[in-house]
Amino acid sequence: MSTDEEAFRRWAGERQLALLRTAVLLTGDHHRAEDLVQEALTKVALRWRRLASGNPDAYARQIIVRDNISSWRKRRREHVVAEPVDVGTRDIGPGVDRRLLLDDALAGLTPRQRAVIVLRYYDDLTERAAAEAMGVSVGTIKSQTSLALRRLREAAPELAELLREES
Repeated sequence: MSTDEEAFRRWAGERQLALLRTAVLLTGDHHRAEDLVQEALTKVALRWRRLASGNPDAYARQIIVRDNISSWRKRRREHVVAEPVDVGTRDIGPGVDRRLLLDDALAGLTPRQRAVIVLRYYDDLTERAAAEAMGVSVGTIKSQTSLALRRLREAAPELAELLREES
């Protein structure tokens, strides 16, 4: 095994779980997230010599975000559910699974808005880094962040209330 291959395997082993978490938050679908991460790791492996000295994490995130948005555009179909979920009627007590609340709220965003929220607030990227990952301008990141946060507040005001109670 070459040193490049060893370095890639080490990097992939260290970063795979974090990339998967990001992809799950972006997609809301664990299986789709695994596919996105696998594709990203394959693309990083093919370009490892050039990426190793730079920022392979940023490149992998960029692939995950762009591939997710591309696939969403291709399949734009409705998700049929047995009964509509009404986030507003949930009991907001100490035992509430905040993650389910967040997942429901994120599902109401467009893929681009969801990507902005995940990259900025989950991956803690700067506006510039998020813009690079998504291949858009910083201005687009700012406007999409504003729209996404407004939609999240409207879809799940309980999240804002929970955060206020904890601070």
